[in-house]
Amino acid sequence: MKFTHVSTIIITLLALLIGCATVPLTGRQQLTLIPQSELLGMSFDQYHQLITESKLSTNQDQIALVRKVGRNIAGAANQFMKENGMQSQASSYKWEFNLIQEDSTVNAFCMPGGKVAVYTGILPLTQDETGLAVVVGHEVAHAMANHGGERMSQGLIQQLGGMTLQAALSKKPETTQALAMLAYGVGSQVGVLLPYSRLHESEADHIGLILMARAGYDPRQAVPFWERMASMGGAKPPELLSTHPADQRRIADIQKEIPEALQYYQPGGK
Repeated sequence: MKFTHVSTIIITLLALLIGCATVPLTGRQQLTLIPQSELLGMSFDQYHQLITESKLSTNQDQIALVRKVGRNIAGAANQFMKENGMQSQASSYKWEFNLIQEDSTVNAFCMPGGKVAVYTGILPLTQDETGLAVVVGHEVAHAMANHGGERMSQGLIQQLGGMTLQAALSKKPETTQALAMLAYGVGSQVGVLLPYSRLHESEADHIGLILMARAGYDPRQAVPFWERMASMGGAKPPELLSTHPADQRRIADIQKEIPEALQYYQPGGK
C-alpha cells in the first residue's frame, strides 16, 4: 500500500499525540514510535557488526584512555538517569567503548544502550583526557536523550510511510538498517535525513557538559575543543560537524551553560 501525502500527515499527527517522551534536562517533548526493547536489539546487533568489520586500534595507551574516559562518563550518566527517574533506562545500558583506527575520520558516536566508538582521527583535536571527555560526554548525551530513536521514528514516517520497525525490517531491511545507522550518527551523511539536527546538537552539548562535570572533568574545556573543531571547517568539515558547523553561536551557547555545569564539577573527582 502506498501512503499519500495526506496519509503521512495524518500518521505524523497521530504519532505526535500517542508517541511522545520527554528529553531529560531540557524537558522537550519528542516523537518516539519505537519500543526501547526493539531499538536496543537493533543497536546492539549493528554495533557488533560495525566493530567486527572495522579495523580496531592496537595502540594500548589510546585504547586505555578511551575506556577510562568512557567508564567515567558512563558512571556519571548512570547516576544522572537514576536521579531523574530513568532507572529502567539506566539498567538497559550495556556500556562498551572501542577505538576504531581511521585517522581520516574525525568522529565518534554512541548508539542506544551505550555502545560507543571513537575514531582515531579525532584524537589530535581532543588532545588530552578532558578533551576526549567533551566528545564522549556529547555522544553519550545523544543516546541518553534518545535522539537516535527520535530520528528513526521520523524516518519511519518520512521515508517508510509510517511502518512499524518490525514491518520495516521485514519488508525493507536494507533501507531500515541504513536509516538506523544514519539516525545514530554513524559514518558520513547519507540519504534525506541528517544524522542530528541543530536542536539535537544543542541538547547534546547541554547534557554533555553536565555529564563531563559530574565525571570530574572541567566543563570549561569544552570551549577550546569546539574552537579547534571550528577551525577545521572549510569546504569539507569533519563528520562530527557535517550537519552542524561549530560556529560562534554554538560556542556562545556552551559558554552560557558552563556556570550550570560547574555546579556539578569537583576537581579530582574522576
